This record gives sequence, C-alpha cells and structure tokens, in this order.
Amino acid sequence: MFIGICGSICAGKRTIARYLVAHHGFTQLYLEPSAYTATYVQIPSEENNSQSKDGVSTPESTPNNTPQDTTPPQHTFSTPEALLEFVTAHWNKRWVTTALPSEAVLDLYARRPFFLLISVDAPLTVRWQRYLIRRNAGEGYLASVSPFPTNLPGTPPTRFVVDSFERFAALSDQQLFDPSKGAHPLLSRASIRLLNTSPSLADLYATLGKLDLLDPNRLRPSWDTYFMALASLAAQRSNCMKRRVGCVVVRDGRVVSTGYNGTPRGLRNCGDGGCGRCNAGGTGSGHGLATCLCIHAEENALLEAGRERLRQGAVLYCDTCPCLTCSIKIVQVGVEEVVYNQGYSMDDQTAAVFQEAGVRLRQFVPPANGLIHLEKPELYT
Repeated sequence: MFIGICGSICAGKRTIARYLVAHHGFTQLYLEPSAYTATYVQIPSEENNSQSKDGVSTPESTPNNTPQDTTPPQHTFSTPEALLEFVTAHWNKRWVTTALPSEAVLDLYARRPFFLLISVDAPLTVRWQRYLIRRNAGEGYLASVSPFPTNLPGTPPTRFVVDSFERFAALSDQQLFDPSKGAHPLLSRASIRLLNTSPSLADLYATLGKLDLLDPNRLRPSWDTYFMALASLAAQRSNCMKRRVGCVVVRDGRVVSTGYNGTPRGLRNCGDGGCGRCNAGGTGSGHGLATCLCIHAEENALLEAGRERLRQGAVLYCDTCPCLTCSIKIVQVGVEEVVYNQGYSMDDQTAAVFQEAGVRLRQFVPPANGLIHLEKPELYT
C-alpha cells in the first residue's frame, strides 16, 4: 500500500504520516529539495535536507553559525519517478509520503492501483495557533522557494519566521492556491479528506484508528462495494421528483439487470410533471403510493430480469431499503438476499416480510470516505 498525504500548512500532514509509521508499520519516503521546482511553500519537513533528530526542521545554521548535518533521510529520491519505481518494486510493503509537490506528481503516483490519496486541512486560525506553538518552541520556521530561486539546485531553501497572522494567511493562500503549484487541486482529488481540528495527539490517533485507513476496500472495492456503486450509478438516471433510487440484481457475481425509479416508458418523466402524486408536494414518504405513477427501482430491475433469469442465488442491491410493496415482489421472484445502503420509512415492515419468507436482509456500510471531521469520530464508527 502506498499512501500520499497532502494538505495545508500546519494541518497535520507529518503527524498523520508519523501515525502510520508508528502504528501500522509504514515507511516514509522523501524527495530531495531539487524535486520541488517553481513556487512552492511548505513547513520545513523531512523532505528538506536540514532537520533535527526528531524530524522538525531548523534554521540553516545554529546560533554559532555551525552548519547542521545535511545528510538526507533514508529513502530519499531525486525524482518522483525514482520514488515510484522503488515503491512499485516493493509494492507488497507499506509506504507513505508527503512529497506531492504538484498535480503532475499526483497523476504519476495515482497510476498505481495500490495508491491512496489522503488530504488533511484545518481552519486557518487553528493552523495559526499550531504554528505559534511551534514557533515558541523554536521550531516555527517556514521555507519558501521563489519562482526565481537564488539557491543552487538541491540546496535547502531560504527559511524565516512568520511574525504575523496576516503573513501566515498570505503564505497559506500561496501554498494552497498558487496557479502552478498550489495544493488545493490535490486536496480536492483525495478519497479521504480529513478535517483535523483535534485538540491533542491522543484524540487524533484514536480517531484515525477508528477510520481503518488500511481497509482493502479503499484500494480495490469488494463485491458489495462494487455492486452498490453500480446501484448508485443507476440512480443517477432516475427521473422521480421525490428521490433517486437505483437497483442492481446479481447472480453468481454477474449483473442480471439494473433499474431506477421514475415513470414508465412512454409517459412524461416525473421530473417534468408526469406524476401528480410526486409533484403535488405535501405527501410524506411511503404515503399515497397507490396514486403514484413512478415505478420503483426494484420493480424496474425485476421486470428487466424476469423470473427465468432470477434463479437460485440471486442477490438484489439497492441504495435504499425496499418499501413494503417492493418487498413482496422481491420475495415472489425468488431473490435470496437483499443488500441496501440507506434506510427507509418502512424498514421494519420490509424486514418482517423478508424474515418470514426466508430472504436475507442486510445493510451495507462502506468505509468512511469523503470529508471526515476528526473531532466527531462517532459519525464514522
């Protein structure tokens, strides 16, 4: 597994990398400073040649002007291509890097099926307070590489202390939104987007543990994840005014049919006023279905499949739990298992029908993805 971590200044990139190293046996990979071309602003980290023994960057020389050790860390590479070649040759081990200087580098890493991108961000004021803590501890140096650098290639960039919130905000904007090297496009492409307002390392680590970042589903989806994704895709074709629902019927690991909800063939689409019940408003979920002209996604998929194709072992995937009316039809055609994602107002009645008929019903809960607030772990357990 190869995890890349991108994010804003003082959001917690290195902290999360250290968590993976300490708790999950990852090894961190670095790029030499010469790999960071054009405008790029960063908190000095292990990617820079000058660092202290605990991994926190320090000025170019000590107060007595004695140069520090500039030996690069182990597993430091001159180019992203060299880093990726190394990871590919050792794909069965666990690697992590914060060396993502551009979208071009991300595109390179993302070619590998074992690569996972995680972004981390935090409110600007929170990140400023974190920077002040580092600065007061003598660790708060920022590095800046000018578009027209005076440093020779491969030498450490000029470093300085930020003395005002306004300057910190300007550097943060540059690091995120610079047209050529800004990190914001990378953050938007992350599968997992962490909002790190955690007040302590203990809280942060506890929440990261609950997220199960190493879940294999994040790299290669399980069959449940795969078929539920197809059901969600089918739902995008829905023309119902009330909600989008998609369904996939599967047998022996192969798709038999798909369906989505909306008015029948030949009728005006529900979204264009074709169903009076859905367009009238004021009708609660599960009520007035006798006057609804929309076919449910499950009905659509069952009609498409036909009973002859729904032999032993058929499984129905639906992004919403079937209603009572659909449940009796599902039983009648011989579906053996129903997997759903979101609940519905009739879940108890549907479950009772399936239990009596011997149809297995279970809810699919995918690993937490998208935006995840690290101070609210109860939402992702």
